[in-house]
Amino acid sequence: MAWDFSTEPEFEEKLEWIREFRSERIEPLDLLYPGRAYHPLDDELGPVVRSLKQQVRDQGLWAPHLGPELGGRGFGQVRLALINEILGTSSWAPVIFGTAAPDTGNAEIIARYGTEEQKQRYLQPLLEGECFSCFSMTEPQAGADPTLFTTRAVRDGDEWVITGRKFFSSNARTARFVIVMAVTDPDVSPYKGMSMFLVPSDTPGLRVERHLGTLGEAADEGMHALMSYDGVRVPGDALLGGEGQAFVIAQTRLGGGRVHHAMRVVGQCQKALDMMAERAVSRETQGSRLADKQLVQADLADSYAQLAQFRLFVLYTAWQIDQYNDYRRVRKDIAAIKFLTPKVLHDIVYRSMHLHGALGVSNEMPFADMWTGAAVMAVVDGPTEVHKITVAKEVLRGREAAPGLWPTEHLPARREWARKQLENM
Repeated sequence: MAWDFSTEPEFEEKLEWIREFRSERIEPLDLLYPGRAYHPLDDELGPVVRSLKQQVRDQGLWAPHLGPELGGRGFGQVRLALINEILGTSSWAPVIFGTAAPDTGNAEIIARYGTEEQKQRYLQPLLEGECFSCFSMTEPQAGADPTLFTTRAVRDGDEWVITGRKFFSSNARTARFVIVMAVTDPDVSPYKGMSMFLVPSDTPGLRVERHLGTLGEAADEGMHALMSYDGVRVPGDALLGGEGQAFVIAQTRLGGGRVHHAMRVVGQCQKALDMMAERAVSRETQGSRLADKQLVQADLADSYAQLAQFRLFVLYTAWQIDQYNDYRRVRKDIAAIKFLTPKVLHDIVYRSMHLHGALGVSNEMPFADMWTGAAVMAVVDGPTEVHKITVAKEVLRGREAAPGLWPTEHLPARREWARKQLENM
């Protein structure tokens, strides 16, 4: 097996352009218009954002996760990971590059499972950056456990009637359409009895009970929602993929997304480490720089090593996806990077925030959003505990119990075996 950590010169030039473009052109939006990235454009921001998106298109970098036939570049997961590492420090950058969640995942599954009419109606506006979309899966009583979902979709002639409630439906506030998961056959396994539907946001019966946000966002100003489906009627062609395929579609959607989330966190952690190092060499106390204090040095070393290991693991996972084109084969490592992501973000950001003292916990530094992001990452796309169980099951798959009383590496038994081997030579 060969390992190559190099990046093609042509692609490295693209990465360098992205770094500079993010720093010089996009970060002003982060600073002056925080929280506006997923809202419809007004007369003030519209011309600026459209201009930035066009510059990204001119570089051939718009929606790079999609294939050329859909206007993307068809970049593999390794290249996408390196791009997302750069975009991860900006809230506006994913929107400017056409890689914003949940739109990326929604676009991917419509491209893969949608009909030509669905692609024209829903996918094309997403690809052109004309609208936002919503993914409506989890439920108030069930969280992300599909075996407990109760939202139903029942056939009525040529239509489907959807009834139920969905919790934390992503980007519901500004979405033009919703992709909703519902039970269509309660008599079979939940993994085979659920389907997905494309529902325009203005469909009668689709109602937002309340908007909610993540930690630190003001009440009723968040981008997610508790939604009611009160007899929502959609035509038969609103079904995405085949009936009963919702779970397969969801796994396709989430696999690559977890890699992207992880690499965006890598970018955030690198920023936190850079801030920590700058503070260490800038600040003096008790007669010497913070950088000369052994406990500070230990935190710097731990952060560097933790980040380097995590980054390589994520890139290795992305490399496997590119090699095998099989998310199930890489399931164990995808789950592992998912539960490592919030831990690494929490640890490195906390150390950096703590080193900044009172300034670090003030609203004049960006640590609050970065650190609370760790709590968010621990629950989105499935809670940490679920992914740990997945990894453990995969590690145990095919393992056999020791054949006798003692473990196979029990030294007295191994020495006896070794003596017999020598006697027979």
